[in-house]
Amino acid sequence: MLGCTTLFLLVLGHEGRRVAQLFVLMAPALVWLSWPVRSAAWLRARRILVWAWIMLFVVDAGVRIYLMDAYGAAPDSALVLGAMANTNWREGSEYLSMHWRSAALFATVFVAVAAAVWYLTGKSTRQLSAPGRGSQALCLVLVLFCLLAYTSKPWRRLYPVVFWVQWSQSVQMLQKSWLNQQQGREQMLARATAAKPVVGREEPSTVVLVLTESINRDNLSLYGYGRMTNPGLRVHQQQLGEQLTVLRNAWSVDASTLPAVRNLFSFGAPDAVDSQHLVSLARAAGYKVWWISNHDDVAIEQQHARLADVTQMVNKTPGRSTASLDEEMLDELHTALSDSSSERKFVIVHMLGAHPHYRLRFPKGQNPFDDDVDAVDVQMEKNGRAAWVRHLREEYDSALLYHDSVVSKMLQLTRDVAKPQNHVAWMYLSDHGQEVGHVGNHVGHSPGTAGGYRIPAIVWQANALSSVSEEVAKRPFRSDWAAWTLADLLALKWQGQAVGRNVLAHPYHWEAPRLPAAVSSFTD
Repeated sequence: MLGCTTLFLLVLGHEGRRVAQLFVLMAPALVWLSWPVRSAAWLRARRILVWAWIMLFVVDAGVRIYLMDAYGAAPDSALVLGAMANTNWREGSEYLSMHWRSAALFATVFVAVAAAVWYLTGKSTRQLSAPGRGSQALCLVLVLFCLLAYTSKPWRRLYPVVFWVQWSQSVQMLQKSWLNQQQGREQMLARATAAKPVVGREEPSTVVLVLTESINRDNLSLYGYGRMTNPGLRVHQQQLGEQLTVLRNAWSVDASTLPAVRNLFSFGAPDAVDSQHLVSLARAAGYKVWWISNHDDVAIEQQHARLADVTQMVNKTPGRSTASLDEEMLDELHTALSDSSSERKFVIVHMLGAHPHYRLRFPKGQNPFDDDVDAVDVQMEKNGRAAWVRHLREEYDSALLYHDSVVSKMLQLTRDVAKPQNHVAWMYLSDHGQEVGHVGNHVGHSPGTAGGYRIPAIVWQANALSSVSEEVAKRPFRSDWAAWTLADLLALKWQGQAVGRNVLAHPYHWEAPRLPAAVSSFTD
């Protein structure tokens, strides 16, 4: 009964395999209760220690249940960390005065559970006879398995004491970093203002950047992949023709999100003394900037998103286990595009894309590629790919198929606001690639293979010339120069602008990046 009670709370407070992991971490207490104790003093001590051990997991689950019910957020989400880092005792007391009913209910339930756990631990009585060898062996196996779980860092960091100590440290670090980040944002805005950027066109302007995550262009049918993963963008391509420029040789220079995004918005020179940030320049030139994100990432939010005029972080669950779908941002994008407070709008949409875990990046049950063996499966098996790699490729491609449906809707929303007298542009690219069985039996982020850097990039302008688009599509492109292209779409002009790094410009001076992975050609 004690195990079932605790397991029930763990199921309410956690998701997926974390429930099993935490139950294993708690199991030593249950094993100890089954071991014979002859001394009455040891019996009392054991009851107290087991109760305290189990209550650690109960409190942890209770806090998570409350936060998920009240805010739909995990305790280590940017929402909760930010709220705790930005509060004080006075604000905390005001919060309790407003939500005392919820707090009282939570406290009542907690006391009831604590009493039930205390009662159940007291059911263990003195045992004078030793257990049989079978029972001893079973207990020994269980203890060794639990000890092995504690030696694993991913498991150990879920233990409530470890988790909440690290959580407290994260809050303190965030409080300290905010001072520097706020100063850094103010300095970026000051540098942008000093550069005196202007907009080189008089008509109203709307530019949308769709920045996605972990997309390898080799898995997009728009780039020739064998599975139909881009039916939506294919329709746009048929309707728009050469106005939709698919950059066929697009590369990232980073294989992970933080450096990739930092490079992108800092024009490839984030550590330069006089570095500029694209968002700051756009604001200084008169654009109203939106940052709409399905990521829950404190670093991205503080370093980039908070530079915007409007910041919408729709995801409140951090890490790979978040199941927030990218379609949640469509309403926010529509609201931004419909806003009439400014004639110049720059909207940044930061998608989860195909960030692992792939199965969480599309609606449950919508995996059309696991029904039958197709040509991709046959080729992968011929190349010696393991069954689990082929399975993850199917999930990855399903994530891309769903991703295509959302991206194509974002493009349609942008097309809908285009008018002859307005300038409207849309750019789409991924922060980095992903290795999904392209080279060996490896799946995931891959700084050591070309798949970690092969990305899609697409540009659409409402009034683009087909001859320009046709030439540009063949050029090699690197994402750390993307801000120069976006600056052109925004028609930004300022002193020190490197026009030769804009893939849309003539002339365009390509420089091959130095990547940790071997790349035979940047124009393959």
